Amino acid sequence: LPVATYRLQLTPAFGFRQLQEVLPYLERLGITCIYASPILKARRGSTHGYDVVDCSRVNPELGGEEALFELLDQVRAHGMGWLQDIVPNHMAFDSQNTILADVLENGQNSRYFDFFDVEWDHPYEAIRGRVLAPFLGSFYGESLESSEIRLRYDQNGFSVYYYNMNFPLRIESYSDLLTWRLEALRRKIPRIHPDFIKLHGILGVLFILRTLPSGAVSNERYDQISFIKVLLWELYNQNPEIRDFIDETVAVLNTRDEYPESIRYMERLLGEQFFRLSFWKVAVEEINYRRFFSINDLICLKVEDQRVFDHVHSLVFKLVDEGRITGLRIDHIDGLYDPTHYLRRIRRRTAKIYTVVEKILAYGESIPEFWPVEGTTGYDFMNMVNGLFCDHDNEKIFDRIYERYTGIPTSFHEICREKRKLIAERRMAGDVENLARLIKNISNRYRRGSDLTLLGMKRAIVQVLGCMSVYRTYISGDSFRPEDAAYMKEAVDLAREENPDLLHELSLIEDLHSPEFMGGLPETEREDWMRAAMRFQQCTAPLMAKGVEDTAFYVYNRLLSLNEVGGHPERFGVSLADFHEFNRKRLKRCPLTMNATSTHDSKRGEDVRARLNVLSEVPREWEKMLRAWSRINSPARRLLGERRVPSLNEEYALYQTLLGAFPFEAEEVEAFLERMKDYVIKAAREAKTHTSWLTPDKEYEDALISFLEAILTGEGSRRFLEAFLPFQRKIASYGIWNSLSQALLKIASPGVPDFYQGCELWDLNLVDPDNRRPVDF
Repeated sequence: LPVATYRLQLTPAFGFRQLQEVLPYLERLGITCIYASPILKARRGSTHGYDVVDCSRVNPELGGEEALFELLDQVRAHGMGWLQDIVPNHMAFDSQNTILADVLENGQNSRYFDFFDVEWDHPYEAIRGRVLAPFLGSFYGESLESSEIRLRYDQNGFSVYYYNMNFPLRIESYSDLLTWRLEALRRKIPRIHPDFIKLHGILGVLFILRTLPSGAVSNERYDQISFIKVLLWELYNQNPEIRDFIDETVAVLNTRDEYPESIRYMERLLGEQFFRLSFWKVAVEEINYRRFFSINDLICLKVEDQRVFDHVHSLVFKLVDEGRITGLRIDHIDGLYDPTHYLRRIRRRTAKIYTVVEKILAYGESIPEFWPVEGTTGYDFMNMVNGLFCDHDNEKIFDRIYERYTGIPTSFHEICREKRKLIAERRMAGDVENLARLIKNISNRYRRGSDLTLLGMKRAIVQVLGCMSVYRTYISGDSFRPEDAAYMKEAVDLAREENPDLLHELSLIEDLHSPEFMGGLPETEREDWMRAAMRFQQCTAPLMAKGVEDTAFYVYNRLLSLNEVGGHPERFGVSLADFHEFNRKRLKRCPLTMNATSTHDSKRGEDVRARLNVLSEVPREWEKMLRAWSRINSPARRLLGERRVPSLNEEYALYQTLLGAFPFEAEEVEAFLERMKDYVIKAAREAKTHTSWLTPDKEYEDALISFLEAILTGEGSRRFLEAFLPFQRKIASYGIWNSLSQALLKIASPGVPDFYQGCELWDLNLVDPDNRRPVDF
């Protein structure tokens, strides 16, 4: 069991061999367990490892299996354990993902057809029997006509590619491609030529494959496909006429300005594939696969299926069985169909190995008692200990300062509700529609649900999702907590108050999560209703993460130290009594849970938060300096129409960020400015008020950067810095005491203290990618 863990972000630049070199240092530091980012084969160049492409292989870019085993032997020699971060929820939507490529190539005939969470029988004809591939930078027709979507032939067969993305064609399409210009080849090669006969043999096998029934998964079919590809590649390499024939076919189909018929041919060819290329924004409103949050290129797995579970964990379990891995960290537990069932499977298979889950808890919420885990990754501790250093007595003064300066009312709950609905309606509308259709189809069998419409159900789902106070409930066929029903009732009641016209739809959603209602259903219907309930619960966590952490936390800027992952910005500080009670409960229920103060997902480094908490102790001084800086920097602001750049809310947040992250050393200021440029753009896009990732406003963003440069390096910067730096140094000085106290509490409190890479020194990082920069050990 770990005594102290140290989280490391493994990258191609810092892999297994580089980690081995720092083991003696970490041992001297007192670390007893390496806590590693994902190590399975990820997309080429991945800097985080969460975009896995092969669950059965160690990532070669980190050093491969041999280097890993050598490292793990050294870890053991130093008396340390190895806590491994694993990703059961999703994989990369990429041609490097061999099992996904198999699905795209073979459809229902693929061995892995049911591995991914795809709605193959979607009612929209364009994506029925085909998975949406929303990766085009412009509309499909434009991309096709401009030849951005191109045909390719290589040793893996025929595929279409779009810049760095590659999609294999189904084997049945080879017949048309190889016969389209066959007469031209016949004029060059006699019919009795051995290579021409071989080519005809390939066409014969392709004809047989076309006649096989859909859904027939057989080794014979795979053998025939392999035969076709190998023989065709041999002919391509050995016969110049056949090589020219294939190359010319590809060239003609890619030269669409000269050959208009190529557009029609390619459109027909793409129309018969098991994927449907589309403009990336289509996935916002129409989609038939589950994503990690709203990220198109991360496709979710059906890990609730035993076969998928075994495949995804094959290498990890092997390393556990060999004693090389001594602990598991489960990524995004709330994304899984049935988290409880999944964790029970893990426990049965790994014989009580140390296991923690990445779980965001509401204030006062606990993980289910029936989960067989040691605890969480420590966001609950991070926010409780942080709250100790925020002076609760000054909450009302801070409210007035924030509202007077920005004009924004201080109702964090209202902002959260608004932003969750924004995400549901404008970022995940397709997911909401799929859920609404599932519930409507089931409710039509129920007398109280037969008159409900799809539109009404969508509206009701959005309202309930907007009112949820927890990331997820855990109602399933074999587990139930009374508090889960209470959380759902609370959300439905709030939605009813605001939407009396949706009374029937909301009552149905409440019934869907009611054990009493489920218990009264006939056995034949209960499974379908439970599936709808599970799907609803699966949808809430992404909404909470994107609506609150990644939107509201960038809008509600009262005191940024409280805007942390798993945090509760509406709670201005934590009393000593509450902190002690929190620790007593943890000691009793989960004494081996983790105590984190920074992670790779933190919004701010722990020492940035420690500095900013000092502001809660000097609110009047903060307001005085805030208004002074604002007056000094007024010439640097710009007007874009009626928009002031930066807005008052952005400027309020910017000064806090500068106070919290400003470097100790003068020689670091130049690099800090570049980091701040990246940060202000990310913060503005996440807020989704004046610009966003979906619709970036370059003019607005340029004006933000211009303001930042002007106040830090421009002609007027001297006056600002003279006013800013003395106060910043004072805040930083008191922040040191907060930082040291926080570190001591992390070590001394019940739980396993976790140290994020580099945070044994000053952690003045901002949100990723800033906090994932390499550490100079």
